[in-house]
Amino acid sequence: MAGELIDLTVAGAAEQIRSGELSADEYFDAYREAAAGDSLNAFLWTAEEAGEAGEGPLGGIPVAVKDIFCTNGIPTTAGSKILEGYRPPYTATAVRKLREAGARVLGKVNMDEFAMGSSNENSAYGPVLNPWDSGRVPGGSSGGSAAAVAGRLAPCAIGTDTGGSIRQPAALCGIVGMKPTYGAVSRYGMIAFASSLDQCGPLTRDVTDAALILGAVEGRDPCDSTSIGIEGGVDLPKREDLKGLSFGIPKELASEAEGIESGVKEVFERTVALIEELGGEVSETELPHAPHGISAYYVLAPAEASANLARFDGVRYGMRVNGDDLTEMYEETRAEGFGAEVKRRIMLGTYALSSGYYEAYYGRAQRVRTKIAEDFSKAFESFDFVVTPTSPTVAFKLGAKTDDPLAMYLNDYCTVPMPLAGIPAISIPSGLSEGLPVGLQLAGPAFSENKILDASYALERALGFEGIPRAA
Repeated sequence: MAGELIDLTVAGAAEQIRSGELSADEYFDAYREAAAGDSLNAFLWTAEEAGEAGEGPLGGIPVAVKDIFCTNGIPTTAGSKILEGYRPPYTATAVRKLREAGARVLGKVNMDEFAMGSSNENSAYGPVLNPWDSGRVPGGSSGGSAAAVAGRLAPCAIGTDTGGSIRQPAALCGIVGMKPTYGAVSRYGMIAFASSLDQCGPLTRDVTDAALILGAVEGRDPCDSTSIGIEGGVDLPKREDLKGLSFGIPKELASEAEGIESGVKEVFERTVALIEELGGEVSETELPHAPHGISAYYVLAPAEASANLARFDGVRYGMRVNGDDLTEMYEETRAEGFGAEVKRRIMLGTYALSSGYYEAYYGRAQRVRTKIAEDFSKAFESFDFVVTPTSPTVAFKLGAKTDDPLAMYLNDYCTVPMPLAGIPAISIPSGLSEGLPVGLQLAGPAFSENKILDASYALERALGFEGIPRAA
């Protein structure tokens, strides 16, 4: 019976709970039992009690929460040793809104430290394993969220996307992951990495469930002045074909993109042919500045991180390593508390913002960012969507890229341009290469979430991807 419950979609389970056909407690217990047997190192904390099942569209649904969201009284580490044991006195708006929609927090899931990584190997609590092959990475930084959903340890999860950290792990784990428009979801209570890029979004097993989760968390928040919400809310997708829709394929992120594996390219081309079969108009477009996205991102994001992470100094919360004076206490605490990748990015960011280098690096990266946004605006004058592979490769082996940061950073080659432009994008599973999932990415203009979900739903139905990881 537990196996049958775990195979239900969020929409299906919520409907059965509403009708009385399924007990919310029984459903939660099935997942709590699955999470207790977590062999993927996905969970850092699991709820001992279910708590009240509220009424609403997600009534009784367990949700896995990336450990970057503050949760009142529940350990919140951001995957870092420096916050080990920290229990916030308040709850992030996204988590609060999930609870208001009737959901229950199943647990907090593992992640790259402070959301910095593409493989989930940068967590202070060990790497998460990919449920398709435990010798491979699940992607990052929301690798715990993706692995928990794909591995049937949770029906859905929320994560954060700064340069691809929802979409890339969703692609590598064979699930749906959506990065909403910047400002669609409040960032209040979400531990900051790069404030002008970070955005909360859903990771689910299908597009309908993504729409349900996004509909619950979106909205304006007086605690976050950058939040706007999605006008009119989020509708459940229902489109059956792609007639009347146009899809632009940017050669810079597809045929001419750096490092795209032949198997990924083959699945991508097959899916593009299917888009045409469903009535979509497909032709090539250009995003001439997109190849510079990675370079701009790895100046801008570390620059913002160097400022945001200055608050972790051993004074107010988290770890403290005592020294002979205040400066030594700062230095020892940060030296011991932060991992190698976080230190690397803090140093990169501090250098880019330093006197004499600011304009050469940070100023130039901001201009590239503007050019990338302009490229997308021009493309969307002719096309409804831009379509690309989500990740250049399938899930790679643990340890394969840990000694080469630049090779690791290139995993975000196709996903970085969208957050730089502040636009929404989704990754849906489109097939297998070498027995591992391949993701397709659809991006649209700002606040076109409903249109993206509708098109993805039609494509998802036609693809019929039913891949279930061997370990699940």
